[in-house]
Amino acid sequence: MPGTLYVVATPIGNLQDITLRAIETLKNVDLIAAEDTRHTKILLDKYQIKTQTTSYFEYNKIQKTDYLLKLLKESKSVALVSDAGTPGISDPGYKIIRLCIDNNIPVVPVPGPSGILTALTISGKPTDKFTFEGFLSPKPVKRKNQLKRLKDEKRTIILYESPHRIIKLLKNILEIYGDVEAVLARELTKKFEEIRREKISSLLEHLSLSKPKGEFIVIL
Repeated sequence: MPGTLYVVATPIGNLQDITLRAIETLKNVDLIAAEDTRHTKILLDKYQIKTQTTSYFEYNKIQKTDYLLKLLKESKSVALVSDAGTPGISDPGYKIIRLCIDNNIPVVPVPGPSGILTALTISGKPTDKFTFEGFLSPKPVKRKNQLKRLKDEKRTIILYESPHRIIKLLKNILEIYGDVEAVLARELTKKFEEIRREKISSLLEHLSLSKPKGEFIVIL
């Protein structure tokens, strides 16, 4: 019998935001495949989890996917975790999940925190229908085209953006959408959590006062 791949959601910030089931799973599997083992070690140390870890991220996914698949076929159990939230969202986790499905290896979800839903539920924007677009292209022309494609979207739009590109993204939104109201969230569940619901021009003014820090979620 093959092993099992557990897709384990971990905190997006506050380390107390983890389920009892997730802790138990991480303690009992044979291996934890983490996006960043150093980052995950902080969580594991807090809950005295001694399970061996291995890195699994965008630039080693080809090599590590074969390695993890081999272990699973040898009846080993593996927990897949990302740096924050639910694996498979804006990370290479879906590749190993898809391969497990194709090879009849059980995939078990261990649900929990999600940055997307955390931001959406407190945004004040409609939650009945939404589209998650992740990170738009870092290339200016392509990013603008992506935003133009979304301009007539009736659903709530959720975007991720890095601190060094957030101002460029907001300027593009201002140019294409006008001075609409948006929600800007960062450091959710952490000590310096910040949630702003303002016009794009106001958000740009706020960000101009100090260097942007942390990963941003933009909701339109």
